[in-house]
Amino acid sequence: MLKKIVAAAALALVASSSFAAAPTAFYGGLDVGSTKIDDFDQDKTSFGGFLGYGFNQFFAVELGYRYLGKFDVFGTDVKAKQTHLSLVGSYPLNAQFDVYGRLGYNNLRAEAKAGGITYGDDTDGGLYGIGLNYNFNPQLSGRFEVQKPSSDSTNYSVGVVWKF
Repeated sequence: MLKKIVAAAALALVASSSFAAAPTAFYGGLDVGSTKIDDFDQDKTSFGGFLGYGFNQFFAVELGYRYLGKFDVFGTDVKAKQTHLSLVGSYPLNAQFDVYGRLGYNNLRAEAKAGGITYGDDTDGGLYGIGLNYNFNPQLSGRFEVQKPSSDSTNYSVGVVWKF
């Protein structure tokens, strides 16, 4: 009898956690973090925002913008920015937590000012990342993510997600 109760409770927990997982319909959020570029000693503060649409509890598409930081390159300040479009796949761990991964397209822009003139360079490429999401309630969640905007840069961020 006890085995049946434990099995029923486990099944109920698994079923309920799948309904509380990743956002469905529209959502948006803000994040703050730290960017590390391999050839520089300094980590820089990053911040950004994103909008997404969850097709179901497992898949979403997300559009985002992130200011990756301002780096000193040979005495010149270089600002790095990122615009990305990603497919996000989520897997619920329990009612509050889900793990997710992202794979997408990304545009990186570097801008430097010297002598009153702004120079810029764009690079397009792939993007991937992995994260952990915590649901505070049905409309609000928090996330931690590690993202690779390029082969030589890593961004760590914490964010808040609002589900519409």
